[in-house]
Amino acid sequence: MISFLISIAALILGYFVYGAFVDRVFGPDPSRPTPAIAKADGVDFIAMPSWRVFMIQFLNIAGTGPIFGAIMGAKFGPASYLWIVLGCIFAGAVHDYLCGMLSVRHGGSGFPELVGQYLGKSTRTVMLIFSIVLLLLVGTVFVYSPALILGDIAGDGTRGSIMLWVGIIFLYYVVATLLPIDKVIGKIYPVFAVTLLFMAAALMVCLFIKWPSLPEFWDGLGGWSAKAGLTGQPIFPCLFITIACGAISGFHATQSPLMARCIQNEKLGRPVFYGSMITEGLVALIWAAVSSWFFFDGGAATVGSDLSAAAPAVVTKVSEGWLGLLGGILAILGVVAAPITSGDTAFRSARLIIADFLHLEQKDLKRRLAIALPLFAASSILLWYNIADANGFNTIWRYFGWSNQTLATFMLWTATIYFVRKKGGLSYLITLLSALFMTSVCVTFILIDKTGFRLPQQLAPWIGIGTFVVSLVLFYVWKFRKGSETLNVK
Repeated sequence: MISFLISIAALILGYFVYGAFVDRVFGPDPSRPTPAIAKADGVDFIAMPSWRVFMIQFLNIAGTGPIFGAIMGAKFGPASYLWIVLGCIFAGAVHDYLCGMLSVRHGGSGFPELVGQYLGKSTRTVMLIFSIVLLLLVGTVFVYSPALILGDIAGDGTRGSIMLWVGIIFLYYVVATLLPIDKVIGKIYPVFAVTLLFMAAALMVCLFIKWPSLPEFWDGLGGWSAKAGLTGQPIFPCLFITIACGAISGFHATQSPLMARCIQNEKLGRPVFYGSMITEGLVALIWAAVSSWFFFDGGAATVGSDLSAAAPAVVTKVSEGWLGLLGGILAILGVVAAPITSGDTAFRSARLIIADFLHLEQKDLKRRLAIALPLFAASSILLWYNIADANGFNTIWRYFGWSNQTLATFMLWTATIYFVRKKGGLSYLITLLSALFMTSVCVTFILIDKTGFRLPQQLAPWIGIGTFVVSLVLFYVWKFRKGSETLNVK
């Protein structure tokens, strides 16, 4: 528990110290009109109160990643705490803040447009396709995973019960994607946020009361995965793919521009974008600690489960075992709210990204339908595969994990180029080191994982080091040759 408490304190301190530093280097301008004011359209560009914008941003990014990812990542032992804390402070929160603030500076532009501005038009096209595929994967898995939990709560977990909830959630996604952002999302998200935060707070209290014997940093970082029944997945790079949303997630790059179109002042960037990611990191830490008890301190047997339990089963068993029937239901609903509130904005983001690319204004409902309907049709096909194939969900989730972190890597490189060309000096180090590390993670994972090229796992450290060094050399070669060229950067 001591390592857990140190991690909580470090994460909070990171917001006030490093978050303030990044904010100062970027330099928000409170006198500059934000897109919510300058481009108000009553649909996507709508100025909203800061507390509401924070709640929406938090729920947009807090899908099943900081919960399911933290549960699976806890099998790696206390290394999961380190990645959540360091990844969140120096990579994830910086990533979300800069994506949101650059979107504000560029009129609410989506992620592909930002990439095109700094990395070139060809990269923009690649990221457009990549983003749409990722958002379709998110929308699909975030229909199915909450339906599984709701099917267990309201029914007997049969296929018919699950399909009923799939249909209800999917119908909600259609409505939330098409209506103005303040009509559905802006009204119900605060309720969902309270539920999700209640879940985290209740489990935190239980941790203090029970004070379980959890793995500590000084117990060593290696060897824990074998004790938890996890084989064939080395800490590097698998931990950094498994725990994504709780540390850094490319999906957030598609979500931050949504709230960049709704904040009323640039000074709100740090609490909304950086602060939301820190809050998500806290949720991930709590679930990592709870899961450490489940896997390493006899928790699985205590709640009538076993070490092979999937993440949704861990959520259900622990919530009911620790919080009783009513508290367990509320906690589980909080976990259900997280993916649902990310799934609907995933489709909304996909619609807006395509609209930006095609230069189609979205005030007219017919134009929204023209883009949204093909997206839902494609998601339905993926969803059918997800349900029909017994291993479909796991397969889609692995590809989602890798593509998610790859997207984050491109956003970090985009921010690095921004700092080189706009701020000068050594400001680019804020994102360069994270960009290099995540490049190493993504390249190594796709080369050694069974979903990729399946190279021997013993090569992972060497591939990672080699990728880091080559990327660093290529960056400084580019900086020497073209880094001094100026862009029309605001």
